[in-house]
Amino acid sequence: MPPPSETRTRGALRDLALGASVEVLARKVPPPEVLAGHLPRGAAVYVPFPPKGRWPDTIAACERVLAADMKPVPHLSARSVRSPDELGDWLSALVETGVDSLMLVAGDRAAPAGPYPDVPALLDSGLLAERGLRRLGVTAYPEGHPFVGPTDLDEALRRKTEYARATDSELWVVTQFVFSPAPALAWLARTREAGSTLPVRIGVPGPVALRTLIGYAVRCGVGASARALKRRPGVARLAGRWSPTPIALALASHLAVHEKASAVDIHLFTFGGLADAAGWLSRSCTGRR
Repeated sequence: MPPPSETRTRGALRDLALGASVEVLARKVPPPEVLAGHLPRGAAVYVPFPPKGRWPDTIAACERVLAADMKPVPHLSARSVRSPDELGDWLSALVETGVDSLMLVAGDRAAPAGPYPDVPALLDSGLLAERGLRRLGVTAYPEGHPFVGPTDLDEALRRKTEYARATDSELWVVTQFVFSPAPALAWLARTREAGSTLPVRIGVPGPVALRTLIGYAVRCGVGASARALKRRPGVARLAGRWSPTPIALALASHLAVHEKASAVDIHLFTFGGLADAAGWLSRSCTGRR
């Protein structure tokens, strides 16, 4: 297949930037007027839930996102929920706030705080469907998971997909962030060959200091890739900063060739650098990378 034209690649990159979602810690979500100055109306803002997170902080962050006329997608961490009653309370608070989308994750706790060790356990509770929460993101790991094997990951995705069909839920996939397009595209090809047509958001680190990024990568289980990145000669030319442009261009080139493929977007992990991430998205929309 011939390479795509530069015009088609630029168009695909612009589409990726326009449709991008971002991830911002609850306490880092700025006031609505500041957020509106960074991101376009309707942008999806994911709010992760760290091991020591507080649900009221998540709710407050979602309120700020909604007030900026954007879509909050809070993480629901299975291992952080202490009881069915607490799960019901958390979900009710979301619905009352106006949230209709969730990102379901197992969570980073070493041991579950309650009866939900993983996402399928959350789904099996029946409480999400009972509260009318049927727009659900789930995770994937193009470079593998540090503690879960590929067979178990595939089985978990199958169970989540079956749940979505049984409950008439809308399901999509957000991947762990990658430092190279190769594992993301290889994972995407395997997933499509297996018959999955779920929309996918490829996780990409936003512009950030390289030292900060490598620290996050080690904690998130992609330390080997981070160390390989650090050894690359090109890193020195980045003046100690990471840029998402090479990965985004490679994904754009792929999408320019596979124009009729199932939906693929990008998900920017901001790591505290929302303004930098927003600036990069704006430049990508206008072709000024």
